[in-house]
Amino acid sequence: MISYFTAFFEKFPFLANTPPYLALALAILCLAVFAILINIITKYLIVAAIHKVIASSSSARDDILARRKVFSRLSHVAPALAIYAFGPQFLDGYPVIADRIATFSLIYLTIICVLFVDGLMTAGEEIYSTYKISRTFPLKSFVQVATLIVYFLGFVAILSLIMGESPLTFFAGFGAFTAVLMLVFKDPILGFVAGIQLSANKMVSVGDWIEMPRYGVDGDVIEIALTTVKIRNFDKTITTIPTQSMINDSFKNWRGMQETGGRRIKRSVFIDVSSIKFCDAGMIKRFSKIQFIADYIEEKDKELAAFNADLGTDTSLVNGRRMTNVGTFRAYTEAYLRAHPNISKDLTLLVRQLQPTEHGLPIEIYVFTNVTGWLQYEAIMADIFDHILASAREFDLRIYQNPTGGDFGKLAR
Repeated sequence: MISYFTAFFEKFPFLANTPPYLALALAILCLAVFAILINIITKYLIVAAIHKVIASSSSARDDILARRKVFSRLSHVAPALAIYAFGPQFLDGYPVIADRIATFSLIYLTIICVLFVDGLMTAGEEIYSTYKISRTFPLKSFVQVATLIVYFLGFVAILSLIMGESPLTFFAGFGAFTAVLMLVFKDPILGFVAGIQLSANKMVSVGDWIEMPRYGVDGDVIEIALTTVKIRNFDKTITTIPTQSMINDSFKNWRGMQETGGRRIKRSVFIDVSSIKFCDAGMIKRFSKIQFIADYIEEKDKELAAFNADLGTDTSLVNGRRMTNVGTFRAYTEAYLRAHPNISKDLTLLVRQLQPTEHGLPIEIYVFTNVTGWLQYEAIMADIFDHILASAREFDLRIYQNPTGGDFGKLAR
C-alpha cells in the first residue's frame, strides 16, 4: 500500500517532494478505515441478524446471550484479525511499524477474547440458574474463580506480547510470588473452598430460609458467590456475609421444614391453678354435649365408674379416680386439633401439661400445620389459639395473666 501511494505521488510533479511519512500516514488511515468497515459489517449485519433470530425464538434462555452482549463482543474479533492479517500488506516497507501494529492487534484480540469468555461464562451461569438444580448446586462461585483465571491468563498473554517473551517465562517467575498471591487472594481462596463444601454437603442453597443471629440474618438466600453470601431478610433488607462464615459459624436452615410440608406450632396456654377442680355430675352432663369429646366423656365416665366400683371406693371428697376440668379441656383441645383441616395428622400432634410455674399450669400445644407459608401459618395458629382461649371458660377454667390496672380498680370498689 505504501509503495502504491509513493508511485502515485511520483506521477505528479507538485507531489514529487512529498515526505514519505505522508504515504505511511495514509496507509495507516486506510488500514483503520478497513478495520472499521469490517467491524460495521460484522456488528450491524451478522450480529444484528443473530439477535433477530434470538428475538423470534420461543425460548427465553437465548435472550440472555443477547442481553450479556456475547455476540457483540465476539464481533470485535473480525477487525482485530483483519489488522493482524493485512497490516503487513498495508505497511510494506516499514516492517518495524507493521510488527508493532501486529502486536497491538494481538493485544486487542486477547482483550476481546477475555471479555467474550467472561460474558459467555456469565450468560451460561445465568442460563444455568433458570434450572431447578441451580438451587441445590449454585455455580456462581466456580464461575467467578474461572473468570479470575481467564483474566489472569489474559494479563500474562498481554504482558508477554508487550515484553516479547514467552508466557512460560512469566509463569516460571510467578512461582516466586506464590506466597504473596496466597496472601492477596486469601479471601477468594477461602470462599472458593467454603463454596465447594456448601455445595458438596448440601448445607445451604439459593432459596433456603436461614437464621444466623450473630449476623442478624433471618431470611432467604438469594446468592452464593465466591466470597459472599447474600440473604434477603424478611424486612426486605439484604445482609451480606462471608462465605466461609457459613462453615465456621452455626446457622439454622429451615429447608427441612419446607421439604416436610409441615410447620411446627409450639405454644402454651397458662391455666390459673385456682380454677382447676374435679368435675361434678352437672359438669359431666354439660361436657357430654360437646361433639368433639362426647364419646370421650362417655368412655371415661364408664372407665372411672368401673374402676371405683371394683375397689369399692367412696368418690366423695378426693377418694377414687375422677375427671377434672383441666384434663377434660386437654382432651377437648387434642380432639379439636385432630379435626382441624389445617393440622397435619402424619406429624407429631401432642397436647401436654408442663411443670407448673408462677404463671400457672402450662398446657402446651405441639402440632404441625400442613402448610409452610408464613402468612397462612400465622393465620392458622391465631385461629387455633383464639378458639382455645375462648373455649377455656366452658370448662370453668381461667387463663392466667398478670394483674392489670383494671383488676386493682375492681378491688378498690
